[in-house]
Amino acid sequence: MGQGGESRRVQPNDGELGAAVARAQDGDEAAFSVAYRIVHPGLLGYLRGIVGDDAEDVASDAWLEIARDLGRFRGDGAGFRGWTATIARHRALDHLRRLKVRPRGTAIEADVLELPGRHSTDDEALETLSTAYALELLADLPRDQAEAVLLRVVVGLDGPAAARVLGKRPGAVRTAAHRGLKRLARRLGGPGVTDEAPPTLGESG
Repeated sequence: MGQGGESRRVQPNDGELGAAVARAQDGDEAAFSVAYRIVHPGLLGYLRGIVGDDAEDVASDAWLEIARDLGRFRGDGAGFRGWTATIARHRALDHLRRLKVRPRGTAIEADVLELPGRHSTDDEALETLSTAYALELLADLPRDQAEAVLLRVVVGLDGPAAARVLGKRPGAVRTAAHRGLKRLARRLGGPGVTDEAPPTLGESG
């Protein structure tokens, strides 16, 4: 699996997460539980957007692999989010290949979309995503846009980290996230995202 690098977008509990991961790598099982508690809600929300009702099973498989390969991880708390998201995505795609279906969008439970306050118009457009209607809109986005939004908002990755998970260039992921957010803003009747060039969501942090 890929190594977890530094991520420019810092979440409020990334310090706690990084410390917990370091202790877990030294064999502290309680610390691994702390890391799980911090990361799992966002990871599960992301998986719900890919595999729907099978998210719990796929997440269980992903966490087994995460626990097995934890000693190979190198990075901080933010990097750990990206590393776990990469593992979860691989397990989700394996699952879909076994089912011989393509990744599909599904309604995501509102409790995984407790969005932190942000300052860009893109993020403000997502503040109404706690409603069931908005979650259905997210499920209707094209897959590349939905995954970009899920990784950016639900998992909490910055643009470069999301790009590493998806195996794409940061600019392509930034554009997909911007288009998805713009579509959501337009459908939700929010303040909207302008039709100008996509803001540097990931590259400016």
